[in-house]
Amino acid sequence: MVGFGLLTVGLIDIAGHATLTKEQHWLLSVFLGIVMCKIVHDLTGVVSSVFFSGYAKLDKQGKLEWNNRGFSTFHAIVVAAASLHLLIASDLFDAASQDELIVNRKSPLSDTILGISIGYFLSDLAMIIYHFPVLGGMEYVLHHGLSVFSIIQSLLSGQGQIYILMVLFTEITTPFVNLRWYLDTAGQKNSKLYVCNGLALFLGWLVARILLFMYFFVHLFSHFDQVKEVYTLGFYSLLTVPPVLAMMNAFWFLKIARGLIKTLTRARYRK
Repeated sequence: MVGFGLLTVGLIDIAGHATLTKEQHWLLSVFLGIVMCKIVHDLTGVVSSVFFSGYAKLDKQGKLEWNNRGFSTFHAIVVAAASLHLLIASDLFDAASQDELIVNRKSPLSDTILGISIGYFLSDLAMIIYHFPVLGGMEYVLHHGLSVFSIIQSLLSGQGQIYILMVLFTEITTPFVNLRWYLDTAGQKNSKLYVCNGLALFLGWLVARILLFMYFFVHLFSHFDQVKEVYTLGFYSLLTVPPVLAMMNAFWFLKIARGLIKTLTRARYRK
């Protein structure tokens, strides 16, 4: 993990000093995302076999999904933290910080994060398709396909990165989704941690994938004069892909809400 972090910092530093061409930077970032998935996938299996006795009892498919969720959690934490930094902590998208249109703003770090995410989504999509439907159904194929399609466009064109980063921040809910699966698999469905995680997942999903998407659309249409400057395919992608993702998030939110109600009802009857 430390080595991966140093490699990431090194990549950003090198790109910032223009040692790499932008095309080399993009390809290296995507490659870094793929390597990240492989390293974390393997480390998840090694660490789990040492610290979780139940891991050895899982069948081949169970171990496959366990390790897969390990690198999806790691990716979610990395891109959510980086997106939050770029959107709020940095002045990259501050309206008063520069004269460049908001839809045209980017940085070496934002390009790196988009490249890493492309590498992740390609890796995860390949695993989903190869092991279909063990790791997820067609809704996951659709979600990942739309994500790769949108992120690649933004990376290559340098446009609309603010909106891609908003969507990538919604990955912050992924660790809660994965922890829910881990606890269920470990037979901890009746534990207090399972209940607390369910509440956190519900609230996190509400904020990050429902309310944030509402803000996304408000921001999009309040800056529509700038959005119209995006090249044709990117412009129409901004108008069509986010609504599809929003509907998928709303559908999953209803399932999460029903699951939370069942969990809280079970917990009340056990008292």
